[in-house]
Amino acid sequence: MNVSKDSKPFDLQSATWRDVKEGGYSFAVLPWGATEPHNYHLPYLTDWHIAHDIAVDAVSKAEKKYGVRGMILPPIPLGAQNPGQKELPFCIHTRYETQRMVLTDIVDSLQCQGIRLLVLLNGHGGNGFKPMVRDMAFDYPEMTIVCVDWFAVEPQKNHFEIFDDHAGEMETSVMMHYHPELVQLDKAGDGASTPFNLEGLNNKVGWVPRHWGKTTKDTGVGDPRKSTAEKGRLFAEIVTDKIAKLFEELATKSIY
Repeated sequence: MNVSKDSKPFDLQSATWRDVKEGGYSFAVLPWGATEPHNYHLPYLTDWHIAHDIAVDAVSKAEKKYGVRGMILPPIPLGAQNPGQKELPFCIHTRYETQRMVLTDIVDSLQCQGIRLLVLLNGHGGNGFKPMVRDMAFDYPEMTIVCVDWFAVEPQKNHFEIFDDHAGEMETSVMMHYHPELVQLDKAGDGASTPFNLEGLNNKVGWVPRHWGKTTKDTGVGDPRKSTAEKGRLFAEIVTDKIAKLFEELATKSIY
């Protein structure tokens, strides 16, 4: 439930026109995920779910701790995929141009309504919004658009035994915290992956998109089998604390 007794709704999944027509919202949050397989144990919309869940907790904390109010926009499930993913049943690849058009229309609408601060809360590693936001800094100079990758806010090594690249211990633990009913850990593959043959690519001297069909057998990259809901809760608490503080700073202070 996203509505407390002493505050207005902060999520368009529950808010009504009566709730929002008088304003009072300092910023908007746009959760952005993807539609793709996540090993055998997590749903296709894992990135979509977690981005929204993190947004809900962070926006709630920002109001309760700092007195700044934001509104969460409907999560976007349109992610950019790698070769070998698009071919998988019901995996949806969204081109850069499509994502940019969607984001442009949202930014244009918010600016028309007098909202000048938008936080993109990204839940999918394949999404890259920085070039779009740079362009929009010219097209919408009155808008401040901030990119947040929730999964990069806090180092994994402080909380998890095995690094999670996709559907591994971190993502699974966070899903077990927020949506235990959607996690089937007993069905999970081991998330084993095959690296590139080239040292320069593995060491990130150069970059190419990985071919998912040659990288992984179960669509996961990272072993999820040591995941727990408690690990997910502790990680999500730290992440949402940090994001809530960012919301407060953005809403009350000048960037420069």
